Amino acid sequence: MSLLKYIVRKFIICLTTLFFVVTLTFVLMKSIPGNPFLQEQAIPEEIMKGLKAHYGLDKPIYEQYAKYLKGIITCNLGPSFKYEGRTINDIIRNGFPISFSLGILTLLIAIGWGVFWGSLAAVYKGSFIDRFATVIAVLGMSLPSFIMATFLQYFFALKLGWLPIARWGSFNHMILPAIAMSSFPSAFIARLTKSSMIEVLEKDYILTAKSKGLSTFEIWKNHVFKNSLLPVVSYLGALTANILTGSFVVEKIFGIPGLGAFFVNSIINRDYTIIMGLTIFYSSLLMITIFLSDLFFLILDPRIKTGLSDYEKKLA
Repeated sequence: MSLLKYIVRKFIICLTTLFFVVTLTFVLMKSIPGNPFLQEQAIPEEIMKGLKAHYGLDKPIYEQYAKYLKGIITCNLGPSFKYEGRTINDIIRNGFPISFSLGILTLLIAIGWGVFWGSLAAVYKGSFIDRFATVIAVLGMSLPSFIMATFLQYFFALKLGWLPIARWGSFNHMILPAIAMSSFPSAFIARLTKSSMIEVLEKDYILTAKSKGLSTFEIWKNHVFKNSLLPVVSYLGALTANILTGSFVVEKIFGIPGLGAFFVNSIINRDYTIIMGLTIFYSSLLMITIFLSDLFFLILDPRIKTGLSDYEKKLA
């Protein structure tokens, strides 16, 4: 398979997947009983009709769907039902930079910490370092992020007073939520790195490289490290989208005004346009990051130009 055909095929798959996500999101939101204008106090029927007419909710379902698709194509996700005078584009424009900056720090911690401990565990297989890294990985994958967030707030903010307990303002406000959000992915990356690196170290070409007299540094640089990171790269696509969009629960716990807080509030308020808009935004970001990770995978593993790599064959 040529490089161009591979890229085009991946691009078509991403667009098709996104179309199904868009359609399914619309159908699910329209299937939910009730509407976002319901309050504890009953709204007069005339006012309810006026609100539905204003937002186009009185139109036939196919017209609403066509308008919905047109808005997505033109990057106009529509107004919010609950935040008067605000559009979904404004909410994303204001909330995404916060989630993005927090996500970048989280991603750096997850990759750096995970690759570091995974590499150590592989090099010192069976030693105390390996067992210690395994315990850390198990704890990181077992504890939910909201439990980790609560523990970090209690220990480092309340008890030690080293860092602020919540809110958003400076770099110090980013540290605790970033650590909480990176606990699971860093543990998962450590396990991926360890298992992949051990598998690579047992390959015949590593023994051949050693027999040729190559130095340990050259073997690790040209063979071990590069090939062992292929599973990690394939995992980074979905991970990057998830982290950069923001952890809904962690952002809510720390009072961070990112996309996560808006998404949680929109569910509580039945603000369907925000739910649909953020879902589409998240899905688009997910497709982009997966597409880019596949291209990066292609650079690391040129064999994919003529077919599937060994790792993709295992996933198939």
